[in-house]
Amino acid sequence: MTISTTKKLLGATVAAGVIFALAGCGQAPTDSGSGSEKPVDSDFLPCLISDAGGWNDKSFNQSAKEGMDAAAEELDIKPLEFESANDNDYAPNLETAVSEGCSLIVSVGFKLSAATVESALANPEIDYAIIDDWADNDFDGNVDAPNIKPLVFDTAQAAYLGGYASAAWSAQSGVNKVGTFGGMQIPSVAVFMDGYQLGVEKYNEDKSASVQVFGWDAATQKGSFTGGFDANDTAKQTAQGVLDQGVDVILPVGGPVYQSAAAAIADSGKDTLMLGVDSDLAVADPSVADITLVSIMKAIDVAVKDATIAAAAGDFDPAPYVGTLENEGVKLSGFGDFESQLPDGLLDELAELQKQIIAGDITVESENSP
Repeated sequence: MTISTTKKLLGATVAAGVIFALAGCGQAPTDSGSGSEKPVDSDFLPCLISDAGGWNDKSFNQSAKEGMDAAAEELDIKPLEFESANDNDYAPNLETAVSEGCSLIVSVGFKLSAATVESALANPEIDYAIIDDWADNDFDGNVDAPNIKPLVFDTAQAAYLGGYASAAWSAQSGVNKVGTFGGMQIPSVAVFMDGYQLGVEKYNEDKSASVQVFGWDAATQKGSFTGGFDANDTAKQTAQGVLDQGVDVILPVGGPVYQSAAAAIADSGKDTLMLGVDSDLAVADPSVADITLVSIMKAIDVAVKDATIAAAAGDFDPAPYVGTLENEGVKLSGFGDFESQLPDGLLDELAELQKQIIAGDITVESENSP
């Protein structure tokens, strides 16, 4: 299975109270609710393995679990779900999944990549899928095992819209400074930051504005990172370092690290807002809804559900799934209570940007794009 080396065009998504559909590329998730018309193998057993963030991360682990649970409900089966407490749990959890007779094993996140490839090569009769990773550990442009389906997302497209919206918010306030920081510096994190910066640059171009971005430089691929995905003192200090630049909007990229950003914002006593990633953060964690401007979302739940239902019907396809704006694998959430406070015309501008990106009239390139 060959991974395309062509960089996908990055873009944006959002419009008024209408939450733009998630986007993807490759084989788009259908989310039809009808499932496959083929009968389900009575012995089919889907399994899901989290990374160390756990099922309650309000982000990609939780979204993957929701997708697996939805598929299991539709199929009327009970999946096995293994929550990893730390990185040392990945290989043992995969071994247990194999020994339990799992038919499909879905790994959540790039940190499980090496262990997933090893397991897949040793068990070619089992179907595998992995979220946010190409399973290409030798970097030769090919998935390392023919029975692994990568589920990846061109998140820069939605982040582009998020950056544009953040710039508009900061320009309206007169601050003209926005920021971002990430967990680990990996493509699935940096792609958010690339799109975010490019969206800010688009706003500056369109409005002759001068909104600055702190915490990331897409040209040099250097910025602020915590080195992990834990909500700890390091993450809070990293967030504080960006906030100290005077930003009034910040994008924390890395699951639970948003909690550290929220704590740093609270300590600052300022009216800084943040963006959520992966899931609609204002809904997933209402405790931060009052400081969450908007979220940059990935349809992880839909991708996992569709892959599971297809595998149950014997239609597993290892071809990579890439979520985009066009196939609704990525999107921007609604703005909630902040919608009434947005600059006039912003929602229409975002809707038009989305159309242009999907049409190919706007090309936004990120070296971290799938």
